[in-house]
Amino acid sequence: MNSNSKITVETIRSMKGRGEKIAALTAYDFPMTRLLDQAGVPLLLVGDSLGMVVLGHPDTTQVTMGDIEHHLRAAVRARPRALLGADLPYRSYDTVEQAVTNSRRLFDAGAEFVKAEGGCEIVPQIRAILAAGIPFLGHIGMLPQHVLEEGGKYHIKGRDDAGRDRLMADARALADAGAFGMVLELVTPPVSRMLTAALKIPTIGIGSGSDCDGQILVTHDLLGLFPWFTPRFVKPRLDAAGQMQAAVEAWRREL
Repeated sequence: MNSNSKITVETIRSMKGRGEKIAALTAYDFPMTRLLDQAGVPLLLVGDSLGMVVLGHPDTTQVTMGDIEHHLRAAVRARPRALLGADLPYRSYDTVEQAVTNSRRLFDAGAEFVKAEGGCEIVPQIRAILAAGIPFLGHIGMLPQHVLEEGGKYHIKGRDDAGRDRLMADARALADAGAFGMVLELVTPPVSRMLTAALKIPTIGIGSGSDCDGQILVTHDLLGLFPWFTPRFVKPRLDAAGQMQAAVEAWRREL
């Protein structure tokens, strides 16, 4: 991959064929987008996880189009070399018309792709988004926008034959519809391995084992910026929250 050229959807898609792992992280503002881009992360997402780690909501279901667009515009100002996309938030793509209207809104704000949760049931929306000229990244497995329907808990998917078959059907539906890749969230590793081998498009895992074509994390989890909760599958590489608190306390003592 050329170290100076702009990363595109085709760049990400071709990384699978070269066996090059895809690193993806979330970004919600100008400085973090710039820092992650300078660190060489090729795929950045203005994720609806901002609801919890930035806005203080208990889950992603309260995130609005206005929230995503606001943070997207801040990230876009960093002009990253990375491919930068955004989540379609909860209930913003219930219908084909909503999906296209809201995808265009994010595209006009600078998103280079949009992501939405679901499989077979959102194929009409995906086809319409793509027909509007907007690249699409899929998301199957555990769907955070549906966490309330699952009793407020995040469940691992694909543990039985029925779950495995549903995931395979959803994955093939997304690939056939034209998604350039898909996130696999909390999918049991054997099923993630099977999906990755079966699909021509990249799989990007989160809590789904190491055999996916890439991995995505919430940046706050990776850097220890949200110490009040860390997912079990995340190994923080930094105690940023602790270091920040220590720096402020040291400054206060010197006043």
